[in-house]
Amino acid sequence: MMKIETFEDIQAWKKWRELTNKIYIITRAEEFNKDWWLKDQIRRACVSIVSNIAEWFERNTDKEFKQFLFIAKWSCGEVRSQLYIAYDQWYIQEKEFTEINNLCMEISKMISKFITYLNKTS
Repeated sequence: MMKIETFEDIQAWKKWRELTNKIYIITRAEEFNKDWWLKDQIRRACVSIVSNIAEWFERNTDKEFKQFLFIAKWSCGEVRSQLYIAYDQWYIQEKEFTEINNLCMEISKMISKFITYLNKTS
């Protein structure tokens, strides 16, 4: 595994940033934008995690960072659940749903592998 010197080196952070951008794009659509609660909730889940991965990384303690990575993994589930709501309400098409849902699952797996790596190196 490559040496991680900054939070920008973390592949899961890069993917989460990509996910956040996709969420912002889909939530700008007229129908989705009208559902202010769901739009706000899914955006906040994404922004919180991408920001907090950086914040917690900068604290430079593996124990706290691992704990937060678990929270980030759980947030993947939160975003996926909210995607189902958006899809069921026809705010997004199946193609968008599948693409973003797959990205969430990919991030979740990356975070799990990162946690395993940190456990082995601690």
